Amino acid sequence: MLNTLRQLLLSLIALAMVFALAGCKTPKGADGQRHNPVLPDAENVAVLRPGDNLVVTLQGIPDPSSNQLQIDDQGLISLPYIGAITASGETAAVLAQRIRENYLDKKIYNAVDVSVTATERYVYVGGEVARPGRVVWAPDLTVTKAVQAAGGFAIYAKQTRVSLARAGKSYAIDAELAERNPAEDPRMLPGDSLHVPKSAF
Repeated sequence: MLNTLRQLLLSLIALAMVFALAGCKTPKGADGQRHNPVLPDAENVAVLRPGDNLVVTLQGIPDPSSNQLQIDDQGLISLPYIGAITASGETAAVLAQRIRENYLDKKIYNAVDVSVTATERYVYVGGEVARPGRVVWAPDLTVTKAVQAAGGFAIYAKQTRVSLARAGKSYAIDAELAERNPAEDPRMLPGDSLHVPKSAF
C-alpha cells in the first residue's frame, strides 16, 4: 500500500514538473520555430516621448537661450513667446525644425537657429540581476544588453521567463533564446522595465 502511494506521489510530482517546464517555453511561430514576441514601436526608437528631458537651444537672436525642458504627459513642451508645442512622437531634428518654423511664422524672430538635444533616457532592470536599477538607454539597447549593463543574471535567475513591461502591457521574453539568436533579442525603448524572476529550482 505504501509503495503504491509513493509511486502515485512521484508520478504526480513528475507530471507537475512537465507542465511547469512546458509553461516556461516560448510559443512556436507559424514556421514551427520558437520566437520571442514582437514588441510594438520597435522601429520608432528615436522618437521623443512623455517624460523625456530636452535641452532646446536658440541661437542667432538678440537674446540667445538654452532651455531645459521635460515633455509633459500630454506630449507638450512650452517655449518663450510661442507657448506649448507638441514634442512627443517627433525626432529631435524634426522638433527643432518645427520650433524654428514657429518662431519665423509668428515673426518673433527674423532668423533663428534651433537645436534640440535629448538628455539621458533610461530603462529599468529589476529582479534577479547583479545590480538592479536604471540603465542608460541607447538606440541599440536590447534585452540582453540591458541585463548585461545591470551586471548580468544572478545565480537563481529564471532566464527563460524575463518580463518586459511597456505601455501598460507585459511580454514574456526568453533571454536564453535571445542570447543564441540576435534576431530574437528585442530592442528596448526609453521607460521600459525588465523584471527577472527567481527560478523555482
